[in-house]
Amino acid sequence: MHCAVDLDRKSGLTHANLDSALDRAVARSEVVEIYAHNPEKTVEVGDIEYVVKGAADRNLAFVTYADFARGEGTGPGLALSFDDTAISAWVDLRSLFDRYGARVTFFISRYAVIPDEQRAKVKLLAGDGHAIEAHTVNHLNGPQYVEAHGMKAYLDDEVLPSIDVLRADGYEVTSFAYPFGARTAETDRAILEYVPVLRSVTFPRSGAESPCPE
Repeated sequence: MHCAVDLDRKSGLTHANLDSALDRAVARSEVVEIYAHNPEKTVEVGDIEYVVKGAADRNLAFVTYADFARGEGTGPGLALSFDDTAISAWVDLRSLFDRYGARVTFFISRYAVIPDEQRAKVKLLAGDGHAIEAHTVNHLNGPQYVEAHGMKAYLDDEVLPSIDVLRADGYEVTSFAYPFGARTAETDRAILEYVPVLRSVTFPRSGAESPCPE
């Protein structure tokens, strides 16, 4: 069970906060986990580059969630991920990632309904060495869905099809990210039967209770 910190504008993270996190990764030999959504719309491209360049300047390894699943990524590093379906905007970052030798993870929702043109762009990202992982079918709140319909329905309707459709297109899929970070110990146990790594999120500045386990 992993948790990542939000880089989107709404989080209020400053460059000083990011520097502190990256420095801590070096000092403690930890992997900093950061996520965002849509470059330009929810997160500044300059902030993405600041994090990636900062990691490269500190000689931090770029870690994907597939690396975590393989038992790698235990040393000082940065695990940067992007959620949802801003595929064209992610592809626009390819040269930035290449400049710093960065590998990141893309947690994709609604993959079954994206057009072939977008699927081809996902292939480009995977070909660059980035990890392609699952993020549900319809981006619904998991615990709420379980309460309304039961765990089996959540797995059958939202979780497993999002894994299966990616695997059918040739992606390994070792990880699953919860929409909104919403999770419970019960959903964790159920989904870990199918993938070895889960990712939630933390809300360090929002005042909301973090969904991350203690």
